[in-house]
Amino acid sequence: MLSRTAGLFARRTLATCPRSFSTTSTVLSGHNKWSKIKDRKGANDAQKGVLYGAANRDIIVAARAGGSPDPTKNSQLASIIRKYKDAGVPNANIEKALAKANPAKGKAGNAVVYEALAFGSVGIVVECLTDNATRTIHNVKHALTKHGAHMTPVKFMFERKGFVQLTLDAKLANLEEVTEGLIEAALGADAEDFEQYMDEEHPDAILLKFTSPPEALAKVTEAVTSSGVPSLHLQKSELIYSPVENVEPDEEMELQVADLVQELEADEDTLRIWTSLDSR
Repeated sequence: MLSRTAGLFARRTLATCPRSFSTTSTVLSGHNKWSKIKDRKGANDAQKGVLYGAANRDIIVAARAGGSPDPTKNSQLASIIRKYKDAGVPNANIEKALAKANPAKGKAGNAVVYEALAFGSVGIVVECLTDNATRTIHNVKHALTKHGAHMTPVKFMFERKGFVQLTLDAKLANLEEVTEGLIEAALGADAEDFEQYMDEEHPDAILLKFTSPPEALAKVTEAVTSSGVPSLHLQKSELIYSPVENVEPDEEMELQVADLVQELEADEDTLRIWTSLDSR
């Protein structure tokens, strides 16, 4: 979504206070200490909220994209679950997301897509999964209005693409050879382009991202995951909305759009968001 990941890009064509005996001073000192604890706890809780929200979204998306809410039958989902377990997401949260993604349990809801225009020129596509469309559209409209955006058709600003993202151990002795082999396999399966980054979250890994026509997504995914490389993990295999044109926004607009995206993502019904500011 709204991301400007820095990294390697490869393209074929990351004062001591005096002691006081005052009762009032003692109370204030304790209050200040408690305020700091509350602020710190609030920040930690906010970080957890963002993490848990991301886990919920990614698990549901992976379950739907991989065709099964069973991680033993869906390697992408298994990789996502492992990632969030390692990050400390409770099992209860993971199970709740899996239940929501499982139509057999009657909690999967309906997929809906909303289009909006922000700040006069930024297209936004919001994908949600909801069991109450009235609630969801109300929440989306509220967030948009709060940030001066409104619903209107903007899909003409995007094109559908297949998107595959892998992580690979950067310490592999034959890393260059393995990477080249994955790229060749993807291009042979009709991938159109690729990018290579250092993984900012995991310095010992690199990210490989491939884009393809929508109809080639399954073929590209199969080509790169059947390579037999033990340290290779599939992170994403999904259809995305890719901007038709590259846009270079100023910093103020980037911040405004980021704030809007963050508020939209805070809604538990939101799965994914794309903007016309995203990298192509």
